[in-house]
Amino acid sequence: MNRRILIVDDDKKTVDLIRMYLEKDGYRVLTANDGQQALLAARHKRPNLVILDLMLPTVDGLDVCRILRSESKVPIIMLTAKSTEHDKLVGLDLGADDYVTKPFSPRELLARVRAVLRRLSENEAREVDEVRFGDLLVNFVRHEVRLRGELIRLTPKEFKVLEILIMEPGRAFSRLELLEQAFGYDYDGLERTVDVHVMNLRRKIEANLEQPIYVQTVYGIGYKFAFAGGNDVQ
Repeated sequence: MNRRILIVDDDKKTVDLIRMYLEKDGYRVLTANDGQQALLAARHKRPNLVILDLMLPTVDGLDVCRILRSESKVPIIMLTAKSTEHDKLVGLDLGADDYVTKPFSPRELLARVRAVLRRLSENEAREVDEVRFGDLLVNFVRHEVRLRGELIRLTPKEFKVLEILIMEPGRAFSRLELLEQAFGYDYDGLERTVDVHVMNLRRKIEANLEQPIYVQTVYGIGYKFAFAGGNDVQ
């Protein structure tokens, strides 16, 4: 399932702009126009991340942040016109994970969303020993992959690409994202390097290279991990 992101802002233009960028990147978007709606949406829809404006009707953003942090560990990116150091520190002290000031670049906000969710995925991977998708078993502790019980030998980069995709099943990753996350931001190679590793990975885990059931191509974007049978987490 794609990551769900809750946008909380009383300005419709801001919400629509952020929604456009997030949905284009493959996220599912929820919205709320005031603090009370935000709390209800967070409790019942359980988003994976909240983008939270501070200046809100009914319940202000700082109080929303305080309440959410007392109830869950959902990552929060604060979005506000307040830009003083004191305001930032108050927000961060309340448990916000990041802080973006208006006016903002949608691309920068998207990059920050990716970074926060990447840290979340890495933490989840450390907390989960292994996951199973049909005949495919991936153990994050031992860095092992088994297909129908047989050990599949992956290179470290092949395993890393599979791990990145598997931690956000259904989400489309661009080649650049996979390159940066698997090889490092200072890597000088070409994005097509990712295609080579994906092809090698498919040869090892897919029964039919023409119709892969695990690592699928998203045309015009990159790749995603998609398995119709669901997964078991251990």
